[in-house]
Amino acid sequence: MQFSENWLRSLVTTDLDSQALSHALTMAGLEVEDMQPVAAPFDKVVVAKIISVAKHPDADRLQVCTVDVGLPQPIQIVCGAANARAGLVAPCALVGAELPGISIKQAKVRGVDSFGMMCSSKELGLTAEASGLLELDNAAPIGQDIRQYLDLDDHVLTLKLTPNRSDCLSLVGIARDVAAITGAPTCFEEIIEAPSEAAKTQAVSVIEQAACPRYCGRVISGLNAKASTPAWMVKRLERSGLRSINVLVDVTNYVLLALGQPMHAFDAAKLKGDISVRFAKQNEVITLLNEQAVSLKADDLVIADSSGAIALAGIMGGLATSVDDETTSVFLESAYFSPSAIAGKARRLGLSTDSSYRFERGVDFANTRLALEFATQLIKQLCGGSVGEITEITGVLPARFAVKLRLSRLVSVLGIPFAEEKVAQLLTQLGFSYTLSASVFTVVPPTYRFDISIEEDLIEEIARLHGYDHIPAMAPVANLSMLAAPEARAHQNKLRDRLVSAGYQELVNYSFVDEAWETELLANAQPIKLKNPIASNLSVMRSSLWGGLLDSLVYNLNRKQDRAMMFELGASYHYADAKKLSFVESTRIAGLAYGSAKPEQWGLNSSDVDFFEIKAHVDTLLADACAGKTLSYEKAEHNALHPGQTARITLDGINIGWIGKLHPKWQQHYGLTKSTFLFELDVDAVLNRRIPAYQEVSKLLPVRRDLAVVVDEDLAVSALLASIKKANIAMLMDVALFDIYQGSGIAENKKSLALSVLMHDTQKTLTDSDADAVMANLLQLLENDFNAVLRN
Repeated sequence: MQFSENWLRSLVTTDLDSQALSHALTMAGLEVEDMQPVAAPFDKVVVAKIISVAKHPDADRLQVCTVDVGLPQPIQIVCGAANARAGLVAPCALVGAELPGISIKQAKVRGVDSFGMMCSSKELGLTAEASGLLELDNAAPIGQDIRQYLDLDDHVLTLKLTPNRSDCLSLVGIARDVAAITGAPTCFEEIIEAPSEAAKTQAVSVIEQAACPRYCGRVISGLNAKASTPAWMVKRLERSGLRSINVLVDVTNYVLLALGQPMHAFDAAKLKGDISVRFAKQNEVITLLNEQAVSLKADDLVIADSSGAIALAGIMGGLATSVDDETTSVFLESAYFSPSAIAGKARRLGLSTDSSYRFERGVDFANTRLALEFATQLIKQLCGGSVGEITEITGVLPARFAVKLRLSRLVSVLGIPFAEEKVAQLLTQLGFSYTLSASVFTVVPPTYRFDISIEEDLIEEIARLHGYDHIPAMAPVANLSMLAAPEARAHQNKLRDRLVSAGYQELVNYSFVDEAWETELLANAQPIKLKNPIASNLSVMRSSLWGGLLDSLVYNLNRKQDRAMMFELGASYHYADAKKLSFVESTRIAGLAYGSAKPEQWGLNSSDVDFFEIKAHVDTLLADACAGKTLSYEKAEHNALHPGQTARITLDGINIGWIGKLHPKWQQHYGLTKSTFLFELDVDAVLNRRIPAYQEVSKLLPVRRDLAVVVDEDLAVSALLASIKKANIAMLMDVALFDIYQGSGIAENKKSLALSVLMHDTQKTLTDSDADAVMANLLQLLENDFNAVLRN
């Protein structure tokens, strides 16, 4: 919304200067996006009249003018403008004037004294180009300051309004808000109802009353459409971004800006039969005022006569019935169209008009007849003519329901105390009618405030009138306490630190992934699909983090990175039950290793990462979690992993993750020239740890014995060690595998396990008999549980 500041000040009397007014509007929710002066600063320029003109004695294109500038004696000015002539009234810059880029001094021009300069609009900084002197009205007062005469001490303000404040798409609406904000009085122009002077009326039928609940029209005949639009109206229109067309169109545009009511003037002589407000026929064609022929749809609302559609309701009039300089009789239309009937129609046709912009957001239906009277008053004043009766058709208008405002709710939301008297004063300033009972205001908003429908709307109004900058910024008061950090559960950052120290880099990928990753890589036949994915390749929720790691690996390899160690700690998503009606989110940590095990350096031979390298990293992650528990790597199969180098990771028999080498088919699919190793763990299981407990440290040396037993080839060593640990044999400190042998001397389908056995007692030095007893108990356990035989 663009408008002249001086026009606004003519409607509301405020002492605020331009900057303060702009700030007040912005702080009240009417953001002033731009404020520009109408003219550049200059002084000592007056209205002047050329009395006589004589040819310059020494220049063909110059004239010596005698100019009346309102002083006791006329002055002499040398002028080269083509339109300089006797009797012309134009601006004159006196000696000492400072114009944009020009200082006016007394000078000799080709030997003739010149005591000033006659000015064009370019020299005053009003336009970029000019063909001659700025010609003023002959009745302009000689000697008056040109800034005062042309009203140049003005600013053009541009408001950036939110869609709910369409009541401020008019000067009256903005003036009402300024009055409410500042308490200043308004001085709106009085609109006098025009008495009927002619019997002629135009028959109107509103077929679609839901789309057009109110329609007013009036015939004005015998007018002079060739009359000039007054300078004050042209000035206000131009400073509002509208050009002057002719007096009739200018009046309707002026009413639009002043009252916010779009209007249209039909040439009454071009109308054929009665007017009807209806929906268009499918593919009905109309040529609009911009000479664009458009094909309409059945939901486009039109104004029609017997010849067909003559205007696109609420958007633009038709060319066939437009007014021109030959028009002598007009039918003025002022209507209220429902926003739902207009919204989107102009955009569909590639149009954007001031009328559609207002009707889409909502127009004050109580203003429809008043706007028609105002336009009538202006046309009668400027063009003359005989005024006919108003034809008015009113259907069911929108209701304005009362809204309750609880004082306690107002104080709770804004956080500052409000007295009932203060709230009542602010509601009165807004022009809202209300009743008060038990600290509850029952407010009925005026017809032009259709954005007021709930209690929060009223709270917003009170806040902006009270002033957002008057609401103190208070620090929140809260009882702060340390977050619980149980010792039995590690922080996720502990996992990050361990992998980073091992040479990994952390990644963050989308939880939305390509469906092919789930169905093919992870063999997830029914992934969780998104109802509205942001992209076709991000259509499902991930059940594993491996897809993102592999994609990042390929991205880095394509950029000449030949080694990658990366991990991600993030969420995965799964169905909560077999019915697949609900979902569960779990946090996982996954890693990937590719290329050489260590960065290239002179001190180490280069070797590629292998299964045991990445297993060692997993062991580091699980160091705390497996204390006092049984950690096992069990041979298993996974769709994404190599069938011979895949293990399921279990903790006390519960599956907590996977580890293995990428399957050859996926290695080929991703174009990987080296082996890729992956792991993934359930973070909840990894973070649980045993609280450290005091255990006496022996001052005596431990005893070590080695034990070799023959067991079945398919026996998992982890199961054997877990059984020993569970037996809790007295004085047995630790058992570890240090060799596996198969070959000569060992039966087929058997293997030999060499175990180191550490024994100690915190109270005494162990004797051979003590050690023998421990070894015997250990061997007996292995014989009973695994049919182990002592190797000889």
